[in-house]
Amino acid sequence: MTAMAPARTETDLSFLLDHTSHVLRTQMAAALAEIGLTARMHCVLVHALEEERTQIQLAELGDMDKTTMVVTVDALEQAGYAERRPSSTDRRARIIAVTEAGAEIARRSQEVVDDVHRAALGTLPDDEREVLVRALNRLVSGHLATPAEGPQQARRARERAK
Repeated sequence: MTAMAPARTETDLSFLLDHTSHVLRTQMAAALAEIGLTARMHCVLVHALEEERTQIQLAELGDMDKTTMVVTVDALEQAGYAERRPSSTDRRARIIAVTEAGAEIARRSQEVVDDVHRAALGTLPDDEREVLVRALNRLVSGHLATPAEGPQQARRARERAK
């Protein structure tokens, strides 16, 4: 006897969010690669320009582990976009300071990111776009604001190294 799959009673929200997120990340990665950056590099540069932040603070904002953060900052330093410097408030901590070249590439990368987002949302009529963005903002600030604690924490999807 063959078992039958249970009937779905709700929209597969997990698939819809995972798939759109995956495709958006791949489009973002391709667009940023054209100017020599990764999404993580962009994230570090933009957040480091907002205010003085330590490497640990930037890693948390970008959802990066220590190793990934070190590799990302190493790449930014090698490209001449950022430098590790002592913090002005905690001499044990190191901040990531963005160079002039880094500030310029951050400006360009923000334009790229905005273009990718604009293109994705531009496929929807204006009224649907506004509803989608408002609904997603409500989810991320409400019911889906905090991951559930469990015996084994679900890992976020990561981009594969190329």
